[in-house]
Amino acid sequence: MPWIAEADDDTFAEVAQRADLPVLVDFWAEWCGPCRMVTPALEQVAQELAGRVKLVKVDVDRSPALSQRFTITGVPALMMLNEGRVVAQRVGAAPAPQLREWVEDTLRAPS
Repeated sequence: MPWIAEADDDTFAEVAQRADLPVLVDFWAEWCGPCRMVTPALEQVAQELAGRVKLVKVDVDRSPALSQRFTITGVPALMMLNEGRVVAQRVGAAPAPQLREWVEDTLRAPS
């Protein structure tokens, strides 16, 4: 699935920042219950918006440099990147319709 990928400290620039599409970044952790709950919703949104957005999952425990760079203090933390720049962010789980609305609003907003 080219619209869903994983990245870490070493691959984030290539996978997320240089992507041809806007990127929805999911900062998550294995031990985080809400992270596991939101994963299917995020994957659903990524599938519904395939070709318009790319989902990139970042495990905060395996990517300490990214967690520090983006000041991740709680997970799940979601971030939208456009041309490598952060254009929107939110913390916490939400159902797929709410996440899709947030992503679509972000895609419609002027860069």
